[in-house]
Amino acid sequence: MNKTLAVVGACALLLAGAASAETLRFATEGAYPPFNYVDADNKLHGFDIDITHALCEQMKVECTLVAQDWEGIIPALMARKYDAVVASMIDTEERRKKIAFTDHYYRTPLTVAVAKDSPISDAQTDFKGYSVGAQSSSTQAIYAEDVYAKAGADVKLYPTMDEANADLAAGRLDGVIADKFPLLDWQKKNGQDCCKILGDVSQTKADAAIAVRKEDEALRQRLNKALGEIVANGTYQKIAAKYFEFDIYN
Repeated sequence: MNKTLAVVGACALLLAGAASAETLRFATEGAYPPFNYVDADNKLHGFDIDITHALCEQMKVECTLVAQDWEGIIPALMARKYDAVVASMIDTEERRKKIAFTDHYYRTPLTVAVAKDSPISDAQTDFKGYSVGAQSSSTQAIYAEDVYAKAGADVKLYPTMDEANADLAAGRLDGVIADKFPLLDWQKKNGQDCCKILGDVSQTKADAAIAVRKEDEALRQRLNKALGEIVANGTYQKIAAKYFEFDIYN
């Protein structure tokens, strides 16, 4: 009888431990390859997804991931629908008015693509009289509106970058501006026949970081600690090597 009670007690402790395991909820966009995308089975993949799992393993917590449309991703975070956003979000002063960011987990400049036979040759100055697409509510949209639109370009904004790229490939846009690495990935896989990369936009390199609510400072610090640890132990580099042939961290 005592042995039976001991086994029951041990099982109860195990069940209690499992029930009390911490679960963190993360959101991503699911439409930004190679960083985050959904496959034919509606499963999330990409660099952001792998980094999230590595951070959760380092923090010894369970994690769940959900896809959220880009324009609603910050409002839903603030409404507590999830705990953090790992979606290649650029850390900006404007966003910091509403939310907080961890340390960066990669850095990217803005880059421009145009049609192969385009007369546009300069990513900074040549868009007067031409149309240029960007993803709405993004840093590239802000740049396009602040710089290209004021210089006489017709700026068109899209819910996703894939839609802007598709219009460029179809000849409905003269150019697109986007973060460098997703645009390079798209051009390599889908745009080699139609389009060319002009190059980086000067002085636009920025930090992609994890977003949390301002009041969740303890979580932000835990994520920073785990991020530093996966960089130090080589896990980050192994993940990055699956997607990129060059350094995206520095």
